[in-house]
Amino acid sequence: MVESVEILTTEHRMIRIRTLWLISFVLLSFSSSIAAATTNQLVAVKQAAQQEVARSIDKPLNGQMIIRAGNIDSRVKLTDCPEPLKTQIPGRQTIKTSATVLVTCLADNWQLYVPVKIRVLSPVVTASRPLDRGVALTAADMTVQMVDVGFQRGQTYTQKEALVGSRVKRTVGIGQPIQGTDICMVCRSDEVVINAAGDLINITAKGTAMSDGSLGDRIKVRNSKSKRIVDATITGVGTVTVSF
Repeated sequence: MVESVEILTTEHRMIRIRTLWLISFVLLSFSSSIAAATTNQLVAVKQAAQQEVARSIDKPLNGQMIIRAGNIDSRVKLTDCPEPLKTQIPGRQTIKTSATVLVTCLADNWQLYVPVKIRVLSPVVTASRPLDRGVALTAADMTVQMVDVGFQRGQTYTQKEALVGSRVKRTVGIGQPIQGTDICMVCRSDEVVINAAGDLINITAKGTAMSDGSLGDRIKVRNSKSKRIVDATITGVGTVTVSF
């Protein structure tokens, strides 16, 4: 009789062990599926935030945009939203280098603020070698690279051919953008071509620049023939335009 009880007890122990093992396996599988679902949802949230920012800003002409959502704390528990996520940029944010996007799941009643970083790259003429003061630029001195707009200051250029013949006013390091303040397309005492344009007539004359300037700058120019001093706008290397 005693032996029968011992055998029964052993069988119960084995059944209990198998039952606990099965429960543990089920719980582990369930826990893994929740973790995977949370990770997938975090990825979806970041993608939704990035897409909202991309829709809200204009892509630069011939440029590129790099939009990246910030890291979201992996401890944040989100359900897999059964419907498309809603996104908006709350408040009156000036979207330049960053933005905050509100991502919402209406069906499961949760929302999350996601920080997003923005880099806008545009083609800019840069120095292909160190440029010293007084150097007259050639095409070999320059190259066009994609540069982060957020780090650009002042006037920059997209076509190196437009700068050929300009003179360097201050040292430009290799790889640095060539800015309007670094060069003069027309330098003081340079002989320039004056294009005078009116409603019915176009006149071309020669003159002498009385100050330095770059593309779009207004400078004073003395007409070589009439000696008259006029205000002119620099339109290219050695070229100015006067409107009348």
